Amino acid sequence: MDFAYILSQIFTIIMFALLGLSYLAKKRTNILIISLIATLFGALAYILLSAWTGLAMVILGLVRNLYLFWDTKRFGERKTIERRDVIALIVFMAASIALTIPGYNGPLSLMSFFAAACYTYSVWQKDPIVYKFLGIPGAVLWLIYNGFVKSLFGVILEVVMLAFSIYGYVVAVKAKNEKHHGRA
Repeated sequence: MDFAYILSQIFTIIMFALLGLSYLAKKRTNILIISLIATLFGALAYILLSAWTGLAMVILGLVRNLYLFWDTKRFGERKTIERRDVIALIVFMAASIALTIPGYNGPLSLMSFFAAACYTYSVWQKDPIVYKFLGIPGAVLWLIYNGFVKSLFGVILEVVMLAFSIYGYVVAVKAKNEKHHGRA
């Protein structure tokens, strides 16, 4: 283990701590702010690991989260998906595909693409419950990718992230059901 690998694992730990917090956030704006900071640490970790497809997805995620943050600040927290939302989603998905091609290194390198696509779709939804639910398959896909790039803490902490996303989803559904049934 060299210094770059150890530093990548430290950045990975910071990224996952922040992502774990995002699954506990109740407002979409807070989810986006926490995710923005987390993606910066994820980018640094993947640079140090020479994990280029993962880095491309994290950088695109950073741009995506900046866009979503700007959109939320400009138009407010909305409950509906509008035409510009669909157009932006298509643009970001197309960019994900284009950025995956140069870093392709076998089928397992595509796991970062599928994980990023899952996350991109989840944050485009106006319901935080959808975000929390799609965190479950996203965590599984990132777990596979982190194993592929040999990120020990990426694998370990992705298991923790999977638990956070399941917990966050269950708590959100329970709260929604209690509110729906008049018990809140």
